[in-house]
Amino acid sequence: MKKRSINVMIPARIGSQRLKYKNLSLINGKPLIYYAINAAKKSKLINNIYINSDHKIFEEIANRYKVNFYLRPKKLGSSKALSDDVVHDFMLKNPSDILIWINPIAPLQDYKEIDKCIKYFIKNNIDSLITVNDKKRHFYFKNKPINFNIKNKFDKTQDLIPVSEFVYTIMMWKNKSYIKHFDKYGYSITNGKFSAYPVKSLSGLIVKDANDLEIIEMLMKKKKYLLKYDKVIKKINVQNK
Repeated sequence: MKKRSINVMIPARIGSQRLKYKNLSLINGKPLIYYAINAAKKSKLINNIYINSDHKIFEEIANRYKVNFYLRPKKLGSSKALSDDVVHDFMLKNPSDILIWINPIAPLQDYKEIDKCIKYFIKNNIDSLITVNDKKRHFYFKNKPINFNIKNKFDKTQDLIPVSEFVYTIMMWKNKSYIKHFDKYGYSITNGKFSAYPVKSLSGLIVKDANDLEIIEMLMKKKKYLLKYDKVIKKINVQNK
């Protein structure tokens, strides 16, 4: 694999409409943003990690965890600022071959999955990528079925074509194609050769409010699940012999 310079940007606005100071809220004793930083630092393919924020308080977090800090322009700090503009600004100020956005509100995003995503991106010569959760369920939109026929017998869920839900835990772009497309069209998140990359269900859990924080903290404290069965399974095994 050809060596490429890869930057990670962890976006962290001080404001949040649903949960105040969300990125600084604690899960298992650590600020929410720590988990994105930790996952990025464990990656074997990333060169530089930046917290990209509209507030200098996050420079203290960056210093604490020994990563870089980028203070974005004030105009990109409001809730009305769009991701396309935030990424474009950062790319121009912090050049690299590839930029990865790791979402700080997805604390269960695993570093091994990040590296697999990077390898997939490079191997398939992709320009832009967003992570998804693939769901095999019956989807209905604007009174129309999306992945099943309403005039047939009801499909088994395992036979359905999965629908991909954007979870944004990771987004990734080639800087050169992103900037070229943005400068021409004014947008670029899904520029050029685009791909959706499926991640595990837990990776796709995103913190939107205090209830989500509670759920994720409980998941973090839970021991790894071991598959076990009720004792009646022994009778089935005997019957199958």
